[in-house]
Amino acid sequence: MAPKKAKKRAEGASSNVFSMFEQAQIQEFKEAFTIMDQNRDGFIDKNDLRDTFAALGRLNVKQEELDEMLKEAPGPINFTVFLTMFGEKLKGADAEETILNAFKVFDPEGKGTLKKDFVTEMLTTQADRFSREEMDQMFEAFPPDVAGNLDYKNLVYVITHGEEKDQE
Repeated sequence: MAPKKAKKRAEGASSNVFSMFEQAQIQEFKEAFTIMDQNRDGFIDKNDLRDTFAALGRLNVKQEELDEMLKEAPGPINFTVFLTMFGEKLKGADAEETILNAFKVFDPEGKGTLKKDFVTEMLTTQADRFSREEMDQMFEAFPPDVAGNLDYKNLVYVITHGEEKDQE
């Protein structure tokens, strides 16, 4: 049984959370939730978060970091709570900041670049999978540097503004 505070908050929040998103978006959130719910119990807990980070190649996530993430929820994180949390985060969110934050999850050192091979792996195996042709088009438009790093900050800028930022 969920704590009273969480239950009350979740009920109030869930009444219109599904109307905030289109059906296709809800389906994508459901896929993400299912990927993160590693033990398939219908809830995302600390072990699920740790396993999700491990699957993404980040093995040394601190307990405190996981606790902070879980504290953002009003109680146990089922799909409705998960969707509500994203709804609250995305309300009034800047598209550029939202996309940048998605990339930053994979860039804990904040370098602003990701390995081409890693980006290819993620975009061709997760959720809405990119085709080989789509990957080729992206890397043609945004070629990685000689070390194989993709400047995702520039990529996000062009996606959201439609033109390249002047290089400093």
